[in-house]
Amino acid sequence: MDSICILRLSAIGDVTHVIPVVLSLQEQLPDVKITWVIGKLEAKLIGDLPGVEFIIFDKKAGRKGYAELRRAMKGRRFDALLHMQVALRANLAAALIPAAIKVGYDKARSKDLHSLFINRRIEAQPEQHVRDCLASFLEPLGLAPAPPRWHIPLTAADHAFAREHLAPDRINLVISPCASHPLRNWSPARYAALADYAAGRHNANVILVGSPAESEKVVCREIENRMSEAVVNICGQDTLKQLTALLAGADLLVSPDTGPAHIASAMGADVLGLYAASNPDRSGPYNSLGWCVNRYPEALQKFTGKTVSEARWGAKAEFEGAMEMISVADATSMLDRWVAATR
Repeated sequence: MDSICILRLSAIGDVTHVIPVVLSLQEQLPDVKITWVIGKLEAKLIGDLPGVEFIIFDKKAGRKGYAELRRAMKGRRFDALLHMQVALRANLAAALIPAAIKVGYDKARSKDLHSLFINRRIEAQPEQHVRDCLASFLEPLGLAPAPPRWHIPLTAADHAFAREHLAPDRINLVISPCASHPLRNWSPARYAALADYAAGRHNANVILVGSPAESEKVVCREIENRMSEAVVNICGQDTLKQLTALLAGADLLVSPDTGPAHIASAMGADVLGLYAASNPDRSGPYNSLGWCVNRYPEALQKFTGKTVSEARWGAKAEFEGAMEMISVADATSMLDRWVAATR
């Protein structure tokens, strides 16, 4: 194969999981030309990945976005398309990408007419982590699945920003409290209690991070105001690249099911994940599943009446009160275990 196109527009965590696919393609097919159709925000994180042509698809542009993609594809034909997103918007974008082979999801994971836009499928796996699912997209091409290996390019300036906030002689604990869905969020009061415990008991340098969205700034300010220990609040002040450098230098991230958890895992930092609204075995930080507080089974049973084995794989428990099933004691106990095992 000479040319392969990847279609994965979002979200940050899922895009991070595609990096191993790119690295594996470059290793197994050294001369292959890789084009990646990606979302605007996600390109800010990995749009400078070496050896990859990126075509930005603006999801908010409506018909204009599709027209621009059509123009970008004029005169092209790929040997294969890895169609890694099942949303209707992505399926319509896939129709504009000319390729002899179009690899998509198995029937169980297909939706929004996905099956109409592919001609090969990945193997069905009833219980699979998202990263392993995306890694398997190479198999219908006769290639080995992508191993869990990451690379996110960073500049000296990105690392310099991180060093300004990291303590050289203390545990650096980063808290990214806000997920894209509010029902995945833990309360600011509980984050503050955990942060005070980490700083007081383990002398941790606690850093609060988040996007420039006002809602996230409000959450981080509330955590800071509720704390009695010192905290570094840089919410909204960093770029995605600077956040990545910060996580690369940090010891531990505390986070719900959100993109920074996957960035941290990719960069080698441990993640204390807070999971009740979603299943960490499917969407948790890949290299830190053992450090996740997992109340998902209890939440699923309470709010849906189903066990994990009875529910559809990947079913959410995004209900009011689900994340409250994670206590401060759950988190501090996991933090103590992590400190005992790693320090």
